[in-house]
Amino acid sequence: MKRKVFDLSGWARAESFEQTVCQHAGYVVVDYRAGRVRLPYDVSCFGQTYRVLDSGYRWLRIHPHGAGEGVMGHALTIQLDAQGTPVQLYIDIHGGEGLSASGLPWHDDLYLDVLALVDPRTWRVTDTELIDQDELQQALDAGRVSARQFRDSHAEAGAVMDDLLAGTFAPLLFARALLTSAAPD
Repeated sequence: MKRKVFDLSGWARAESFEQTVCQHAGYVVVDYRAGRVRLPYDVSCFGQTYRVLDSGYRWLRIHPHGAGEGVMGHALTIQLDAQGTPVQLYIDIHGGEGLSASGLPWHDDLYLDVLALVDPRTWRVTDTELIDQDELQQALDAGRVSARQFRDSHAEAGAVMDDLLAGTFAPLLFARALLTSAAPD
């Protein structure tokens, strides 16, 4: 596993940005707002290409906090266009989490990620996709993750996908409230 800190402040794609970090009701929220972007970022998923970063775009990281090191979990990033419309949801599956000395969230990456598309009018997830299964398999083969972590990460990803499609994924419900009104306490 590789420990990753969610910090886009050094991202060379954006010439200007604003990044704030705050805590709300069990979540650490990193709000990254791109100013002028020199190199837009497009991704291919669901059989199409989506622009997930350009000038004026926003990435909102909703990182559940409190489980700690060695505990299976997940963290949500919502990628919004310049009008504030969700383009894609990106959920990291991890094997532990916490806060860095600077207050930014970190997680021990378990390679699997879940992508989801959202109807921007209703905030209902319309499709999910599991990615990076090959990276997880390579990590297992190389001994960077255990057989248990391999199984648990697949189970966590499956539960996340089920919750997304059922409309019960707590980080998304929290993010919607945060983006459409006041943050719940």
